[in-house]
Amino acid sequence: MRILVAAVVWLAAAAAHAQGYPSRPITFVIPFAAGGDADLSGRNLAQHASKYLNNQPIVAVNRVGASGTIGAMAVRNAPPDGYTLLVARIATHAIVPAIDSKAPYRWNDFTMLSLIELNPFVCFVKGDAPWRSIGELVGAMRAQPGKLNFATSGTGTSQNMAVQYLLSLAGLTKDHAVGIHYKGGGEVTTAVLGGQVHFACNNAPTVIPHVKSGALRALFVTPQRLADLPEVPAAREAGFPEMEKIVGWSALMGPPGLPREVVERWSDVFARIARDPDWQAGNARIGGIAAIRSPAETEQFVREQYELYDRLVTLLGIRQ
Repeated sequence: MRILVAAVVWLAAAAAHAQGYPSRPITFVIPFAAGGDADLSGRNLAQHASKYLNNQPIVAVNRVGASGTIGAMAVRNAPPDGYTLLVARIATHAIVPAIDSKAPYRWNDFTMLSLIELNPFVCFVKGDAPWRSIGELVGAMRAQPGKLNFATSGTGTSQNMAVQYLLSLAGLTKDHAVGIHYKGGGEVTTAVLGGQVHFACNNAPTVIPHVKSGALRALFVTPQRLADLPEVPAAREAGFPEMEKIVGWSALMGPPGLPREVVERWSDVFARIARDPDWQAGNARIGGIAAIRSPAETEQFVREQYELYDRLVTLLGIRQ
C-alpha cells in the first residue's frame, strides 16, 4: 500500500509539473552514433522545436550500443516528466523487439509522441547489369535459384529484411538469393558498385549519387517517387506495393506514463514543426520525407512495422 500511495503521489506531482512544461532543458537520447539517420533527425528536430518550447534548449545525447537498446532503456526508465525523450528508430522499435525474445522492453513500452520522418529505400543493381527492372531481376532468381547474391549489413538489418520481404512477395524462398554480409550500409552500396554482389536494397542517401552518375541502376524506390530520382518508379508502380512498408524512420517517444499535458504540448509543437520551412529544409537535406503524425497514428505505424518484422523473423527462423 505504501508503494502504491507513493506512486500515486509521484504521478500527481509529475502531472502538476507538466502544467509549466518545459521549465528547463530537454534531453533527446539518440541511441545510435553521430552522423547516422537517428542523429541527423534528432538534431534537426531539436534545433527547430526549441523555439516552440519557451526557447528551452534541447540537448541531443548519443547513448549507443546493443542495437540501440541501451539508449532506449535509458528513456524507458527515465522519470515520466517529458525532460528525457527518445529518438526512436526502426531498429529499436521494430527489428530488435521482433528478433530478440530477451529484449529488455517491448515495442509499445513507451509514450508515442510523433513520427518524424521516413527514410527512403532503393533497390538497385550495378549500372551495367543486364536487369533493367525488378521484374527481370526476380525472373532471373526464379530461373536460377541460388545463383544471384545480394549485400546486407547483417542478418537482422533492414538491408537484409528488405530483400527477404521482396523474395517472399515474389513467391520465392530465402534460398533463391544468397546474402553476403558487410559491416555497414556504406559497404553494402560499395559491394554492388564493385561487382562483388549482384544487387541490394539500401537507404537512399548512399545510393542516389551513384544512380545519378550511372554507376548504379535503381529498380524501384520506397515509399514513393523521389525528387532526386524522378525517373525511378516507386515500389507500387514496379508491381510490389507492399514494399512501401520498407522504409527507415524516426519517431519521438517518451517513457511510459507521460502526463497528458506533456503529450498535448508536443502535439502542438509537431503541428507547428510540420509547417516550419527551416525544419522542412533541414529534413530534406538529410534525405527525409516529412511524416509527422498524431500519437495514435504513430502507435499504429510502429505496431505495423513491428508486426511486419515479426513475420519476417519467423519466416527466416532468426529469432534469438
